[in-house]
Amino acid sequence: MRKVILGSFVSADGVMQAPGGPSEDTVGGFQHGGWVFPYFDETVGAAMDDILTQEYELLLGRKTYDIFAAHWPRAEDSPDAETAKVFNRTRKWVVTSSRDPLAWNNSVALHDPVADVARIKKEDGPNILIQGSSTVVQALVAHELIDEITLLIFPVVLGKGKRLFGDDFAGALKLTKSQTSPSGVVINTYVPAGKIQVGSFELPE
Repeated sequence: MRKVILGSFVSADGVMQAPGGPSEDTVGGFQHGGWVFPYFDETVGAAMDDILTQEYELLLGRKTYDIFAAHWPRAEDSPDAETAKVFNRTRKWVVTSSRDPLAWNNSVALHDPVADVARIKKEDGPNILIQGSSTVVQALVAHELIDEITLLIFPVVLGKGKRLFGDDFAGALKLTKSQTSPSGVVINTYVPAGKIQVGSFELPE
């Protein structure tokens, strides 16, 4: 069975909205787009290379897909050419309510993400990498369909914005790998570890 792997930039308070630039996603009046840029050092770049140089297919929500589709097909002559070539040729699974054709090559629409991803995981093929797409992430974690999570946690508090896990997810994670970049980005890889275990520091009477 192939794995579903999540890789995401998040702020210290869990916001993942618009890391790449000011105009990326201004929904809700978000004013801090591009918050990743000042901290993107060689260690962060290498961590992203580790994620993006593996064999994978992409799983994207519709908004993330539209952002990617507007950029990556035109980026094969840019400094990000290698990533562009991989993104452009790989299969893109796209969670969308629309029935309109998807213009980016090798894109496949999914209209029931939970059922469809559960089915796709059982098929032969490479692992499935989620980029961005908080709505998709929240649906999949609720149904225990994400197998590995790499969070790049940036030393910035954004206050408002779309959060990766939302308010409804509750569960334990097991840390499998961790490093910190010179700019202060903490790069942690986790696997799901079941329900939250609780205890108490109160002394028995």
